[in-house]
Amino acid sequence: MSLLSGMSVAPSYCFYRTLDPSPPSTITFDRHYLLYSVRGALRLIDEDRAWSLPPSRAAWIAADTPIHFEIKHPVTCCSVLYSVDAIDAPNQALRVFEMSPLARDMVHACRKWNADRPFPHTLADSMFQTLGLLCRDLAASPSNCWIPRGRTDRLKKAIEFTEARLDQSITIDEAASAAGLSPRSLARRFADETGMTWRQVQRRMRMIRAIEILANEADPVTQVAFRTGYNSLSAFNAAFRAFTGCSPSEYRAISVD
Repeated sequence: MSLLSGMSVAPSYCFYRTLDPSPPSTITFDRHYLLYSVRGALRLIDEDRAWSLPPSRAAWIAADTPIHFEIKHPVTCCSVLYSVDAIDAPNQALRVFEMSPLARDMVHACRKWNADRPFPHTLADSMFQTLGLLCRDLAASPSNCWIPRGRTDRLKKAIEFTEARLDQSITIDEAASAAGLSPRSLARRFADETGMTWRQVQRRMRMIRAIEILANEADPVTQVAFRTGYNSLSAFNAAFRAFTGCSPSEYRAISVD
């Protein structure tokens, strides 16, 4: 299902709908787009990286920027679209950032003003304008929750192999073999194309997978740890807190709010 249906004469409006799982897709709008999910998490894909967008995170996307996304589980989208005359363009074509409690509350409040909303409307117009300014300010500090995609086919193959086995104790030797490279050559490619080691990328993938599970499913935290390759709950909790700044339970509470 599309991230948007219908058109509007209003300079700003909210698109609120539950979307079914869908394969990777691309869509472009002639409006600036605040992409946000109030329930569940979707994947947003750029040239060299992919982000997870649970309810704690949003994307600020400039008009006419192709949006590449994937929905693996049902998500409830609560996004806002602005005409190019309604608000200044984002400083970058695509910026993913952490949503503050105020921004989350404002998006929730705006969901009743859809594409058919009356215009002009003093309260709605003011809310959308303030929300846009707030999110532009939040977007000045981009999110670190992204996965590198790699530039070359062999590195992409190694990344895909690793991501498909996050619950297993695989080694760089196995990832290198899957990509048709020696471990040393693969290590160089990771350094050159991502600026990270293979182990760092694997750890990042595990944390983002955990974020997606916590946002989409009801598994106990212990099971989330096992599904992301951690046999020790304390080690998982420590790694998750180091990556997100909060515990898995705290993160889930935010994501299902």
